[in-house]
Amino acid sequence: MNGQEPILSARGLVKRYGRVTALDHADFDLYPGEILAVIGDNGAGKSSLIKALSGAIRIDEGEIRLDGKPVHFHSPLQAREVGIETVYQNLALSPALSIADNMFLGREIYAGGLFGRLFRKLDHKKMQDVARQKLTDLGLMTIQNINQAVETLSGGQRQGVAVARAAAFGSKVVIMDEPTAALGVKESRRVLELIKDVRSRGLPIVLISHNMPHVFEVADRIHIHRLGRRHAIIRPQDFSMSDAVAIMTGAMEPPETAEAA
Repeated sequence: MNGQEPILSARGLVKRYGRVTALDHADFDLYPGEILAVIGDNGAGKSSLIKALSGAIRIDEGEIRLDGKPVHFHSPLQAREVGIETVYQNLALSPALSIADNMFLGREIYAGGLFGRLFRKLDHKKMQDVARQKLTDLGLMTIQNINQAVETLSGGQRQGVAVARAAAFGSKVVIMDEPTAALGVKESRRVLELIKDVRSRGLPIVLISHNMPHVFEVADRIHIHRLGRRHAIIRPQDFSMSDAVAIMTGAMEPPETAEAA
């Protein structure tokens, strides 16, 4: 892309589960400031690709680079530590905990002084203030009480909390796995606006989705995954949704105008 270097890239990724090869020398490139959609038929290997990039699985072969430097993830926590945040399809929220507690789940802020060091006392006020600010930044403060339990929120509001958490702590990349899959039309619209808001703040986004209208609305480029590898990269303005599906299923060869895989 105009001589830019990818912020997150992968070359030759291989992942096998016994006799099944989920990733077959797969490549990947995400550039700064873009929304890259990843599409593929069921069993194409896109979930394994995303899991490899987010540290959820260990690859058997290949290399992943962040900012041009090789990285080796043995857990999602390691990916998070270098700035890669993932919003999973099941949101990974704890329904009984508050919004603020969910925002800081796994990275709680401890109080200063003796109580914080020895007794691990949490600084609830600071976490609430930061959570409120992050939700406000993304236009999500229709939520009146930062301390209300997540289980009292609508599906769209829960998705908003998960997106806000990723945007708050993802310093390099945000990965979103089917963010609108279980939402209605109005809530899906709000999540798409959230995705655009996150990108406008400079964070590149990887969007995994089966919803072609959503993909073609927000994506700058579309990574088509097929048979365990990157099959083609297309731009939404150059191809139709029918073309994308045909390329994805093998009914149509990637046109020469598509970026080389």
